[in-house]
Amino acid sequence: MGEPMSKNNNNARFYIDGVWVSPVVPKLFDLVNPATEETIGAISLGSAEDVDRAVIAARKAFPTYSQTSKQERLVFLRKIIASYKERFDDIARAITEEMGSPLWFSKKVQVQTALDHFEEACRVLEAYEFEHMMGGTRIVREPIGVCGLITPWNWPVNQVASKLAPALAAGCTVVVKPSEMAPLSSIILAEVLHDAGLPKGVFNLVNGDGPTVGHAIASHPDIDLVSFTGSTRAGILVAQTAAASVKRVSQELGGKSANILLPDVDLSKAVPAGVMRSFTNSGQSCQAPTRMLVHQDQMDEAIDIARKTADAFIVGSPYDDKSQLGPLISKTQFERVQKLIETGIAEKATVVAGGAGRPAGLNRGYYVRPTIFAHVTPTMTLAQQEIFGPILVMMSYKDEDDAVEIANGTVYGLAGYVWSGDIAKARRVGARLRAGRIYLNNAPHGKAQDVEAPFGGYKQSGNGRECGIFGFEEYLEIKAVIGYDAA
Repeated sequence: MGEPMSKNNNNARFYIDGVWVSPVVPKLFDLVNPATEETIGAISLGSAEDVDRAVIAARKAFPTYSQTSKQERLVFLRKIIASYKERFDDIARAITEEMGSPLWFSKKVQVQTALDHFEEACRVLEAYEFEHMMGGTRIVREPIGVCGLITPWNWPVNQVASKLAPALAAGCTVVVKPSEMAPLSSIILAEVLHDAGLPKGVFNLVNGDGPTVGHAIASHPDIDLVSFTGSTRAGILVAQTAAASVKRVSQELGGKSANILLPDVDLSKAVPAGVMRSFTNSGQSCQAPTRMLVHQDQMDEAIDIARKTADAFIVGSPYDDKSQLGPLISKTQFERVQKLIETGIAEKATVVAGGAGRPAGLNRGYYVRPTIFAHVTPTMTLAQQEIFGPILVMMSYKDEDDAVEIANGTVYGLAGYVWSGDIAKARRVGARLRAGRIYLNNAPHGKAQDVEAPFGGYKQSGNGRECGIFGFEEYLEIKAVIGYDAA
């Protein structure tokens, strides 16, 4: 398909202080299309010196931008939205080429949800009151400062937008590091912001890897907040690094979400819906319901339905409108998922669909067979480790207490799912799950749910929240002006 080109070929440059600049020390990094395994271009990997240039620009811009009025920031956000819509198809194509998302999915979900974040930021900002009285004290909320935003490859532009939109709405300036595995959509987003006329220094983009650019952002003394989305392992390193300068750290990390099907549920509806949600984005979604918990008396029936659902999935080229699943992001991720499939087999879990290797007819590209394991026990590797591929595990439970114990029995707590014929039962069980988002009876992913409701996790799934007013307030400090009403 050719390399997704930014305007003026900015792929090997960084956006700092309102202009595209060359890296301090050139270091090219090849980008690979995961559907074809072919090199589609290259970006530059940044250094600590590049981060320092970006932070200086953001720090310089902060005093002015932080004092802009609500109306001035709304004007900027609306111009960004208009500019984004003009590049909508370019961004979708970039996502498909850099991480393998089917093009229809890139347009309908990946790019659209990012746009929704900017529109939600406008709605929050319009209604938000930054100051109010509490007795004789004036409570003032102010932008926290310069923010470092470190984002992953699985939802490349969405994850940038979920941080960037509220940060800009709050009056912060930012330095963004997208994943070096999927940076093209973020480069186009930088062009969107430039075309929208955002003041120089407010937004800065430095590509690079985690150990270099990510570390430089987390450790930089002039960055006031780091918002990180990625693996729990990397999140721990970010938090440890950031601790030296006592900056605020917000993290959205891994997940191993349980999907409890209570005995009164209609399995013909609940099982296929659970399989489909688990496989969305080729399973590369942190809140995917990758553990399906079924009552022990219904397991055989549920397995049969799950097998038929998985076998019907169409895996293929992301440019084919019929494809439901594209490839995984990289050879490394492909090999990791294959190893975990082999681990499941070695631990005596039952393969009921899929298995090791590529799907039939796909000998090139990082494609994985949609796979379902049954009779998985809570201590097995597949029940505890985040896989990040189209792999679903089915587990049995004896009663409601047992289901809740299994569901809560991992280090993660990002999301939980409950199905029941009685909504009161679903609510009761959902209330017992230690997770940041609970979906009852296949409550739809959609515009309002994804960008307005708070998103974030318990336990090792992270801290802080994104989306809506909750994500907006992550970028604010609280000041108490005592004696404000004194004569």
